[in-house]
Amino acid sequence: MLHVRSIWNGAISFGLVSIPIKLVNATESHSISFRQIHVEDGGRIRYRKVCELEDKEVSGAEIGKGYEDADGTIIPITDEDLAHLPLPTAKTIEIVAFVPADSIDPLQMDAAYYLAAGGAPAAKPYTLLREALKRSNKVAIAKFALRGRERLGMLRVVEDAIAMHGLLWPDEVRAPEGVAPDAKVSINDKELDLADALMDTLGGIELDELHDEYREALEEVVAAKAAGEAPPEAPEPAAGGKVLDLMAALEKSVKAAKESRGEEEPADVRRLPARTAPKQSGGKKSTSTAKKTTAKKTTASASAKKSTAKSTQATKKTAAKSTTAKKTPAKKTTSRKRTA
Repeated sequence: MLHVRSIWNGAISFGLVSIPIKLVNATESHSISFRQIHVEDGGRIRYRKVCELEDKEVSGAEIGKGYEDADGTIIPITDEDLAHLPLPTAKTIEIVAFVPADSIDPLQMDAAYYLAAGGAPAAKPYTLLREALKRSNKVAIAKFALRGRERLGMLRVVEDAIAMHGLLWPDEVRAPEGVAPDAKVSINDKELDLADALMDTLGGIELDELHDEYREALEEVVAAKAAGEAPPEAPEPAAGGKVLDLMAALEKSVKAAKESRGEEEPADVRRLPARTAPKQSGGKKSTSTAKKTTAKKTTASASAKKSTAKSTQATKKTAAKSTTAKKTPAKKTTSRKRTA
């Protein structure tokens, strides 16, 4: 049982089953708050509640609720009036449905509460509802009234307790119109691969390991000022700038994430097309070599034919000399072409 003051007493309506409960806050704020002061002398700045008609300060016991009508008339509303609201949810958390948890939009999530059993008679039905929620793998949707208005809630099991998250009504959640970039952007598979590699490298984390560094730094400043010392100096902000090459930025991010985790291996990412160019260059060389080999075979075949022609025309010395003279320049030209 939490040693926290309950903020609402009522019952859970589960069909014909009624479960007396107490509503307590499930969260607490650890943020540091400041007082408003007069800069010249450090005096506290306070707000006083003053009656406009009498122009005098009034105490909390003298303050009530009132509804301002369209013409400015104030209609007093008492706690007794609110206690007699014609609503079944005025003092009851009325369960209206059971749905899968993933059907609730996180944008609707509001304040969180624990529902504590209201005495020994509530233990049995409370446990029944808790176990039914566990076995169904569902959450309960309920309606309840709190702080002057009817609200929507989601009941789920947290360890051995039933928690309730206040939900905004669907019409209270704004549509994300005009939020996404207007420009058309195309993302290729290589960029997604690098983003996936960065996500895998960063991995998961236990939320218990996270803490409020801003509050800790603020406490250091307050402690230094209280001791009459100079507050600690702020670290130099990281150098900013536009990311001109998204691929390069992703690769550096993966590498930095691995180094921060003490991993010596380089990031396991796909290489860019430009880095595979040497393989293509090697292919071209082998093709060129094949062409040269073929050219040599062709030249050798041509030389054999020329030799046969020379032996056939051996009796014609004059014609052979003329032919040989013409072929010599041709060989030189071929040689030059190879060199080129």
